[in-house]
Amino acid sequence: MSFDYKRLFKFELNLDDKQKKYRLYGGVVALLVSVFTASIPLLLVGLAMTAMGYSGWCPLCSAIQK
Repeated sequence: MSFDYKRLFKFELNLDDKQKKYRLYGGVVALLVSVFTASIPLLLVGLAMTAMGYSGWCPLCSAIQK
């Protein structure tokens, strides 16, 4: 398993429908919990997860995949 920095920023759809659904739902839950607990790090994680679920692209998965 190698980490390629060039592919980190290359936009390719690399999440299937199941992963997109899980990230989208998990991100929304994290956003709701962060609003009620006033947690900034959880808010950022929720935003990132929601964005990845909506777009279907994960930069870390792009860098790790061959």
